[in-house]
Amino acid sequence: MHPSTKTPLSEDLKRLVGQPVAAIDTPSLVIDLDAMQRNLSRMAEFARKHDIRWRPHAKMHKSAAIARLQQQAGATGVCVQKTSEAEAMAAGGVLDIYISNEVVAPAKLARVADLAHRLAGEGGQLAIAVDSAEGVRRLADAMNDRRRGGPAAVIDVFVEIDVGQGRCGVRPGRAAVELAHEIRKHPALRFAGLQAYHGKAQHLRSPQARREAIATVLQDVQFTRKLMEQDGLQVPLVTGAGTGTMLYEAASGVYGELQAGSFLFMDADYAANERDAAQPQFEHALFVKSQVMSSGLLHAVCDAGHKSHAIDSGLPRVLALEPTGELDYLNGGDEHGILKPAGGNQRVPHLDDTVWLIPGHCDPTVNLHQHMIGVTGGLEKGRVDKIIRVDARGALT
Repeated sequence: MHPSTKTPLSEDLKRLVGQPVAAIDTPSLVIDLDAMQRNLSRMAEFARKHDIRWRPHAKMHKSAAIARLQQQAGATGVCVQKTSEAEAMAAGGVLDIYISNEVVAPAKLARVADLAHRLAGEGGQLAIAVDSAEGVRRLADAMNDRRRGGPAAVIDVFVEIDVGQGRCGVRPGRAAVELAHEIRKHPALRFAGLQAYHGKAQHLRSPQARREAIATVLQDVQFTRKLMEQDGLQVPLVTGAGTGTMLYEAASGVYGELQAGSFLFMDADYAANERDAAQPQFEHALFVKSQVMSSGLLHAVCDAGHKSHAIDSGLPRVLALEPTGELDYLNGGDEHGILKPAGGNQRVPHLDDTVWLIPGHCDPTVNLHQHMIGVTGGLEKGRVDKIIRVDARGALT
């Protein structure tokens, strides 16, 4: 959907810009723009220090405006996981997009081919991952169908190898080599390198566990690349890594591009990792603003339940601010969150108290909201600076 065809922002939302944080209704998804900018600057500096490209996952924030901000800070482009996410980013002016996932349905591949040609016509580039010869042939057919009678475009294609995620990807080694040869048979496809992402390693809690997991990944990648080079195939790029392990991929000399995305918002689950001292210190920047709607002797209830935040990585944490102090958030269902004093705090929150929740997992939390409210000057005394659309909300196809 082109941005101009989106449902316009309500007058209430427009009037919110410039107002104090207290004016934000609840529950609402709020970005601390100052913290986000510091995270962005630290990531850009990290990439410069290691002389490595970075292509953050836009599936995390689903916002073309934020994607453009990341590119202005030095990002090569963005990763997405769905064709519709790529279309939403392109409609918002993002021209360098990598679908770091397999697409095999002919109807979706027709859209992929169409987007590849549109981006090429605007000076951009589309890339995609594959893990089967049949997927390569279907992609080539879609590109060839789209090329007839029009200017030629080439799509970059990465061979995905399974380096421990146990999800998509071919086995490292000979299977990946054969797939690269299959890609090279088709003029509309360009072998771009290897996709090697270990998602499970991102959430191993200790630095040692994450380092050891990526050491095994590096063995798989180097083994595969060596076989390709022996077959006369140059591997232009190895791409992968996430916020939890990017330090080790960046230092490896093997990876040329990092796909870390969650660093920008830093959810509660990533913050539960023990930080490696060499890793940048990223801050929480995404919050659900909630309000206490009921208060008793032993607990209070806020108006942010599971419809406002994802719980696949656990319940949200409560940001400890005055006057509420430290609180535990307990399961209250779709519309309610139960709050209990914690950590020596004796005060049960009062009616109308504001509570700031740190989501357990930022990506699916963002997908629950139509917009995010960006504030500057802090959560307590700041003001609303802008309203950010979640352009790719519900982009599942």
